[in-house]
Amino acid sequence: MEPLIKTRLLKQRACNEKNEKGKICAGHLKRWYHYDEVLRSRFGANVELYRCEKCKTIYLPNPEEEPRTATLAW
Repeated sequence: MEPLIKTRLLKQRACNEKNEKGKICAGHLKRWYHYDEVLRSRFGANVELYRCEKCKTIYLPNPEEEPRTATLAW
Protein backbone atom coordinates (compact mmCIF):
# COMPACT_ATOMS: atom_id res chain seq x y z
CA MET A 1 0.00 0.00 0.00
CA GLU A 2 1.37 3.39 -1.03
CA PRO A 3 1.63 5.84 1.90
CA LEU A 4 -0.41 9.03 1.78
CA ILE A 5 1.81 11.96 0.77
CA LYS A 6 0.79 15.55 1.47
CA THR A 7 2.42 18.99 1.53
CA ARG A 8 2.73 20.71 4.89
CA LEU A 9 0.84 23.90 5.52
CA LEU A 10 2.81 26.97 6.55
CA LYS A 11 4.26 26.39 10.08
CA GLN A 12 2.33 23.09 10.41
CA ARG A 13 3.48 20.88 13.31
CA ALA A 14 0.60 18.40 13.68
CA CYS A 15 -1.07 16.05 11.22
CA ASN A 16 -4.37 17.25 9.75
CA GLU A 17 -5.41 13.93 8.15
CA LYS A 18 -8.96 12.85 9.01
CA ASN A 19 -9.92 9.27 9.86
CA GLU A 20 -13.03 7.43 8.66
CA LYS A 21 -15.14 9.16 11.34
CA GLY A 22 -13.94 12.63 10.28
CA LYS A 23 -11.78 13.20 13.36
CA ILE A 24 -8.37 14.85 12.85
CA CYS A 25 -5.34 12.67 13.69
CA ALA A 26 -3.29 15.52 15.32
CA GLY A 27 -0.14 13.37 15.54
CA HIS A 28 3.19 15.19 15.79
CA LEU A 29 5.09 15.61 12.51
CA LYS A 30 8.65 14.42 12.96
CA ARG A 31 11.54 14.78 10.56
CA TRP A 32 12.00 11.44 8.83
CA TYR A 33 15.50 10.40 7.80
CA HIS A 34 15.22 6.63 7.26
CA TYR A 35 12.83 6.29 4.34
CA ASP A 36 12.83 3.43 1.84
CA GLU A 37 14.20 3.21 -1.70
CA VAL A 38 10.83 3.93 -3.31
CA LEU A 39 10.60 7.37 -1.69
CA ARG A 40 14.33 7.97 -2.18
CA SER A 41 14.01 7.33 -5.93
CA ARG A 42 10.84 9.44 -6.15
CA PHE A 43 12.01 12.53 -4.19
CA GLY A 44 15.81 12.22 -4.00
CA ALA A 45 18.35 11.16 -1.40
CA ASN A 46 18.54 14.43 0.57
CA VAL A 47 14.90 15.51 0.59
CA GLU A 48 13.33 16.99 3.72
CA LEU A 49 10.47 14.62 4.66
CA TYR A 50 8.23 14.58 7.72
CA ARG A 51 6.05 11.73 8.95
CA CYS A 52 3.12 11.67 11.36
CA GLU A 53 3.97 9.56 14.38
CA LYS A 54 0.39 8.21 14.62
CA CYS A 55 -1.01 7.58 11.14
CA LYS A 56 2.34 7.52 9.25
CA THR A 57 1.23 10.08 6.63
CA ILE A 58 4.26 11.55 4.85
CA TYR A 59 4.55 15.31 4.47
CA LEU A 60 6.69 17.25 2.02
CA PRO A 61 7.97 20.67 3.15
CA ASN A 62 5.99 23.79 2.38
CA PRO A 63 7.57 25.57 -0.61
CA GLU A 64 7.00 28.98 1.07
CA GLU A 65 9.00 28.02 4.17
CA GLU A 66 12.78 28.06 4.47
CA PRO A 67 14.30 24.56 4.57
CA ARG A 68 15.23 23.30 8.01
CA THR A 69 18.22 21.31 6.80
CA ALA A 70 20.88 23.92 7.57
CA THR A 71 22.92 23.90 10.74
CA LEU A 72 21.78 26.35 13.40
CA ALA A 73 23.93 29.46 13.68
CA TRP A 74 24.21 31.29 16.99
